Amino acid sequence: MLFSLYMLPLGNIIRRHQMNFHCYADDTQLYLSMKPGETNQVAKLQVCLKDIKIWMTSNFLLLNSDKTEVIVIGPKHLRDTLCDNILTLDDITLASSATVRNLGVIFDQDLSFTSHIKQVSRTAFFHLRNIAKIRPILCLKDAEKLVHAFVTSRLDYCNSLLSGCPKNSVKSLQLIQNAAARVLTGTRKRDHISPMLASLHWLPVKSRIEFKILLLTYKAINGQAPSYLGELIVPYFPNRILRSLNAGQLVVPRVSKSRMGGRAFSYQAPLLWNQLPVWVREADTLSTFKIRLKTVLFSKAYS
Repeated sequence: MLFSLYMLPLGNIIRRHQMNFHCYADDTQLYLSMKPGETNQVAKLQVCLKDIKIWMTSNFLLLNSDKTEVIVIGPKHLRDTLCDNILTLDDITLASSATVRNLGVIFDQDLSFTSHIKQVSRTAFFHLRNIAKIRPILCLKDAEKLVHAFVTSRLDYCNSLLSGCPKNSVKSLQLIQNAAARVLTGTRKRDHISPMLASLHWLPVKSRIEFKILLLTYKAINGQAPSYLGELIVPYFPNRILRSLNAGQLVVPRVSKSRMGGRAFSYQAPLLWNQLPVWVREADTLSTFKIRLKTVLFSKAYS
């Protein structure tokens, strides 16, 4: 807490350069969006870095060049146009990285999260193999606790980022959950796994992603989410009196699904929210909403 207070003036410096930023403990992220040809934005970022370096030096802090990373996200043919605009810090060239780690999530330049999914798969299967070795001496309850602690927690961590991802990406994570269910229940590989998932009351990976998106949406609507998420939610008000006036629906923006627009929270959140029954959207508490939401998603997945 004291460190966060000590770092507060840093935000004023970044805002002065009209840059967007997020801070988490000692991790500071600067980000900006630009259209093709707006290479002057990179120069603005360079000036901002210099001012940050000056402030940190005068306040007994170190801006470590070796731990500073840059990633350019967008279509490859547009990323290549930025190759000539190189950032430098302490005379060290900050070359664009293909992947960067952001609070435990691996981001890539195409936002495919392929590297992140591979890393989750390797780690989850490593722990699952260890659990399988001691499964014969564990009761179902204790074994399930281990699976949730070492496997399910990794499947659920920041899984809202995978909303709208290709089916093959989600399928890779679903294989992990299927393997975990087989270890717990002793189901053979050639047996159908859906009945086992239903008996364990586990939502499939795709439904778990939708659960997280809808949970964030409920919090944003009720002022329980960060303001930058609440700003992406727009209530729907029809031009004339309709039955949908009091249905609690949201405006679904028009996006280009052929690009990344269809995966944005501003699109996925209202799209999924409007598909919920009214009795779920009208839940008066967060705990009630969670129970009703899981009931609907569970019924949808295993009907």
